[in-house]
Amino acid sequence: MTWAARARRLRDTAEQRFPVLTELTERLLSANLLDAGTRLAAQAFLAAVPLLFAFAAFAPQTVREQILSSLNAIFGLDGEASDQVRQVLKDPAAKTLRETSGAIGVVIALVSATSFSRAMARVCERAWKLPKAGTRIAAWRWIVWLLALLVVLLFQAPIRDGFGAGLWLGTPLLFLVGTGVWLWTQHLLLAGRVGWLLLLPGAILASAASSALGLTARIYMPGALNRTLAEYGSLGLVLTALSWLIVLCAAITFAVTIGAVLAAEPPLNRWLGGETVTRSTGAPSD
Repeated sequence: MTWAARARRLRDTAEQRFPVLTELTERLLSANLLDAGTRLAAQAFLAAVPLLFAFAAFAPQTVREQILSSLNAIFGLDGEASDQVRQVLKDPAAKTLRETSGAIGVVIALVSATSFSRAMARVCERAWKLPKAGTRIAAWRWIVWLLALLVVLLFQAPIRDGFGAGLWLGTPLLFLVGTGVWLWTQHLLLAGRVGWLLLLPGAILASAASSALGLTARIYMPGALNRTLAEYGSLGLVLTALSWLIVLCAAITFAVTIGAVLAAEPPLNRWLGGETVTRSTGAPSD
């Protein structure tokens, strides 16, 4: 028997014993996941910039300092890159933003940022092969998810530091919080059409990916940000941040899709309560 024949036989045997491998391979190759991750990153960036300015304009100084601390914790900002972010969040800049934008500008920024929520919802719906939820059902969820994401961002610094205990507690705490966030994110943006347990594999994978990338960002990003800032100015800062977002969003897109396949196929689907997806745009099950 030739090596090619043995390889085909081994593949056929694996597919018979583990049908999840076939479905997983087909989904990863046919779903254009990298394109979806790139679009998600672009929407995340377009949402983050106006929200950061709007939040800086109206938030108290202590909250702005907490945002800066969290951004420093996520990216390990130092030197000129940290100074650039601090320049946006300092009080004189915030006063100017308040005078020029006003409350209406904040509302517009929040509404426009829902494009990120919609992109994330599409990632979840494609992972589970669900149709889009009706706007009447989903619209309030887009805004709630954005606001919750801002709260999570606000507390990133103390979480990653283990509330003063250090990385030995901060690392597992970051993973646990991430798992909860991505579990709730999927349930919310899918309008409750998939059971909580079935969403758990995707939440665990997404949290593992985002936690790992978050920890490595502290090693890679400070030097990259300061280097590109010195060479290309603020444009370099933007390009480096966008590149990191593309990697992060692609990892989350893959994680959610892989988690959906694992949860819907044997053997996990039996352990997680079976197929409970409601393939309709009707009322949510929560």
